[in-house]
Formats: sequence, C-alpha cells, structure tokens
Amino acid sequence: MVPNATRRLVRQRARYLCEYCHSPEYLSPDRFTIDHIMPQSLGKSDEPDNLALACHRCNERHYNFTSGIDPQTQKEIPLFNPRQQQWSEHFIWTKDGTKIVGTTPTCNFSPQDWGVGGAQCVSPMCIC
Repeated sequence: MVPNATRRLVRQRARYLCEYCHSPEYLSPDRFTIDHIMPQSLGKSDEPDNLALACHRCNERHYNFTSGIDPQTQKEIPLFNPRQQQWSEHFIWTKDGTKIVGTTPTCNFSPQDWGVGGAQCVSPMCIC
C-alpha cells in the first residue's frame, strides 16, 4: 500500500493529470490511481520514482506490461516511462483534440494497445 504522503506527492508532481494520456483528473468522475511504472508484481517498489498518476483506463491498460511490440518494426520496445521521458517528446494531440498519436519508436503504440502494438486514441478524455 502506497502511503498517503507519497500519494499526495505523486498527485501534486503530476499536476493532477494522468501521466500517460494527460487527461485532467477534474474531468473524471473518479479520483485517479497511483500506478507502478515498473510493476510491483515484478518486484518493483513503492518509491516515488516508480509511481505515476494514472486515470483508471490507462492504469488498467498498463497492467503489468513493461514493453510492447512496435507495429512498424515488430521489435520489442519499452513502454513510455513518465519518470524518464518527456510526454511532449513522444506524443502529440491531433489538431481536433480527439486523438493522441505516438511520434517516436518508443511510442508508436499507445497505452490503449500496451502489450499488443498499435493504434491511436479515439477519446478526447483519455488515451484509452
């Protein structure tokens, strides 16, 4: 269980945005979750550098995946890590604001397809 003080730190650090899709928490009917970037099920820690604020859909899609298959190269590549990578260097919103598109090999697939390879987000609220 992640301590309350750590939860507050993660939420404030993320500015109350999902760190995977950048959806604002205030638009969600539910409070966002604390996600383990490198899954606890694989023995990783509850330390703040392994935690990210995530909307429910992104957290569910992330599950315990740490990599995915690039649909262009068919090579296994690591998933986006908000502690090590800048979101804006790997993703862009379409002009109409309805899709998030990966712009680099690391992010040629979106969290909606984590573990499978990829497509684009179709929700204006979430990359799910």
